[in-house]
Amino acid sequence: MAAVNRDPRTAPHATRNDILLALAVTAHAVVAALVTDPARRPDALGWALLLAAQVPIVWRRRHAVPVLAAEAALLLPYHALDNNHTAPLAVSVVAVYSLAVTCRPLYTLLTSGAALTMSLSVMTLVNKHQAVEALRVSGWVLAVVFVGIDVRYYRQYVAAIVERAERAERTREEEARRRVAEERLRIARDLHDLLAHSITLIGVQTSVAAHVLHADPDRLDRAAVAKALDDIAETCRAARGELRTTLEVLRDRGGPDARDPLPGLHGLADLAEAARAAGAKAELDVRTGEVPPAVGAAAYRIVQEALTNAVRHGGRADLTVGVQVYDDQHALHVRVTDDGAGAGTGSPGFGLVGMRERARSVGGTLDAGPGEEKGFEVRAVLPLRAGGDR
Repeated sequence: MAAVNRDPRTAPHATRNDILLALAVTAHAVVAALVTDPARRPDALGWALLLAAQVPIVWRRRHAVPVLAAEAALLLPYHALDNNHTAPLAVSVVAVYSLAVTCRPLYTLLTSGAALTMSLSVMTLVNKHQAVEALRVSGWVLAVVFVGIDVRYYRQYVAAIVERAERAERTREEEARRRVAEERLRIARDLHDLLAHSITLIGVQTSVAAHVLHADPDRLDRAAVAKALDDIAETCRAARGELRTTLEVLRDRGGPDARDPLPGLHGLADLAEAARAAGAKAELDVRTGEVPPAVGAAAYRIVQEALTNAVRHGGRADLTVGVQVYDDQHALHVRVTDDGAGAGTGSPGFGLVGMRERARSVGGTLDAGPGEEKGFEVRAVLPLRAGGDR
């Protein structure tokens, strides 16, 4: 079946096999010329033409048309001399079959039809009785032509199946690479949100401790320093736990699904408390029920990044940050406002880009810009319907 399925022009050891085939048809031609129809046993010229007709079979795979032309040029004189007409049958069948399996069907039918017409014309001129016999044999030749065409179509069908299978395999590999890239991007976003939030809070809390230490060394407020250090320790513990959750996907233990639940709206209170520990006045207003996990995680990360940016760029000691989360018209609305200095003056980072990507990941939108009166405002709309998740 492997020999039938593959293209004969790309088969291994093709030249060696064709040489063996040429020797086989030569042996058949010699035996047929000696055993059948002794009255028409070839003479010296007939033997030369008959044996020479076996040689082109060696090049039948890549040059089927020239091989058929060479067979016609050698065998037509052979038949015209009224030599044994059965001896060259095998080489004729091989040449016609090679043409049928390597050339287009219409071209094969026209070429083989022309060759048969020429052969029958020559046989009619030489011996009308043999012409009738040749006409009967030509039916088998045509059968070989159609068998070759059928094999060609079968090979094309198998090649199409193999090509589709390879394309499907490539598609699966591309899908796997895409999923890996998306998971890496998700981890990068989570790490950015987590580290930016935690490091910002630690920086603010450290500044508070340093200010207390330098403000009045003689009357050191030990309680304030201890509280600042406790807040730093608590932020570090929370960051370490969330970092472990984020990186759990990289572990082989239990497969890709063996990781902790996604952060959600239940964690907004902790974010607000962390912002208060950094010195901001955080006001949290959550008016919504259960939401899809992906939407809840996106809302959590958006609020986390917005609070981080407010604390970092607010520029005020008495900064007030308002967080509103509510559902309306099958969508979760997230609004984070502050009364600080607005957008930071430093080099832009990936915070706003990450928040927009978070919103788009669940089919939502996000706008960010100066507030209505002062400060900065972040507004996100995240669909709650199943069709919004993408």
